[in-house]
Amino acid sequence: MNPHNTIEKMKHLRLLGMASVYHQSLSAHLYRDHTLDQFTALLIDQEWEDRQNRRIKSLIRQAGFKLSVSPHDIDYTTSRNLDKNQLERLLGLQFIKQAENIIFTGPTGVGKSHLAQAIGVTACGMLYRVEYHSTIRLMEQMKIAKLDGSYLKLLKRLQKVQLLVLDDFALVPFDQYARQALMDILEDRYGKAATIVVSQIPVAQWHGTIGEGTIADAILDRLVHASHRIALEGDSLRKKKTLKG
Repeated sequence: MNPHNTIEKMKHLRLLGMASVYHQSLSAHLYRDHTLDQFTALLIDQEWEDRQNRRIKSLIRQAGFKLSVSPHDIDYTTSRNLDKNQLERLLGLQFIKQAENIIFTGPTGVGKSHLAQAIGVTACGMLYRVEYHSTIRLMEQMKIAKLDGSYLKLLKRLQKVQLLVLDDFALVPFDQYARQALMDILEDRYGKAATIVVSQIPVAQWHGTIGEGTIADAILDRLVHASHRIALEGDSLRKKKTLKG
């Protein structure tokens, strides 16, 4: 038996974790004291961990986050009305299991998007499917899908996403196509999947921005009621970084 051929076969079979441990066992004799059962378990454990890590990286890449963030980078020291206990409970992701929503509001630069994406990355780490979207761009995508016949397919995909992050929500008034698209998205997800909404606009002003009273009522009923709401305050964190520089 040629050990190097075995390693190449493992790689060909995409058993990359196993290949790594087997290579270490040959080059550094790290596992000479292991029994056959122990070494077999080690190979399997390493392959499992390697596949999990690759899947997490794939989920993060597919989510489309615009920032490279981590929950470990969250700043709890700056005064911005951020309750650490509340956020850490949300990072526990129980809200996803219960198909609840989170709403981050506050002025530009206070870290709303960073917090939302940190939660999204945490969800990917627990193997949840996540998608991050600029609300304006998603509504444009929905409008194009309506025209080219892929609207229902796109709706079905969004329905299956376990955590949907809508950034820059209500920055511009919704037209009739965007209103209907948003209503369709939320209707399909209501009670089945979680949504995070990020907005510079206070929730009290959303009704007017959405427009069409009846539809706005229905959208807000599905989005706002029973949601976890975090209203951030304070100066822009970007401004502080510029001053430090």
